[in-house]
Amino acid sequence: MAQKYIIYLNDSSLLLTDSLAGQTSEIQQLDVQDFDFLTFYKNLNGKAGKDYVLIAEDPKSILQKIKKQTFRIKAAGGLVQNSSGKFLFIFRNKRWDLPKGKVEKKEKMKEAALREVEEECGVKIKTNDEKICRTYHVYPLDNKIVLKKTNWYSMTVKGSPKLVPQLEEGITKAVWLGKEELKPVLEDTFPLILEVLKAGGLI
Repeated sequence: MAQKYIIYLNDSSLLLTDSLAGQTSEIQQLDVQDFDFLTFYKNLNGKAGKDYVLIAEDPKSILQKIKKQTFRIKAAGGLVQNSSGKFLFIFRNKRWDLPKGKVEKKEKMKEAALREVEEECGVKIKTNDEKICRTYHVYPLDNKIVLKKTNWYSMTVKGSPKLVPQLEEGITKAVWLGKEELKPVLEDTFPLILEVLKAGGLI
């Protein structure tokens, strides 16, 4: 089984892997010998929506080097299902998203995921189950290049409670959607969110 890590750069992505077996999408291969992440990221300007790959014997070692070159933030979020089988989505900063937020000091990732979902959507979580997946997202912040690691958990609520979007976090809508209602989300969300939805079995 191929070892792989995907780093999302908004609408672009960088795949670190030891094998491209089974890869079907169009992807540009980079030279692992001369690779420097900060140089690569700087040169991405104006090339949104492209996918890149680095093939290395030990992709985890490449990830560790990238961690050393970036300012790291831990975050956690949830894929929440109600008793009708619908899932919780938010509309934040003009894109569909899932509730998530930064992990506070001395807070466990799973605890942070639950707190953030409850704060951002005004719901009470009934169960906070297993981790679905982990994602990596790189973006600029205050003259730093941030690498955000997010753990995603499957959660449930009792019934189908009313949602209250946290407006001060830029969330203008919070809705329950069934699998058959996901088309608007899939057309206007981030590749990172699509990965979570795939891992959670929604697409």
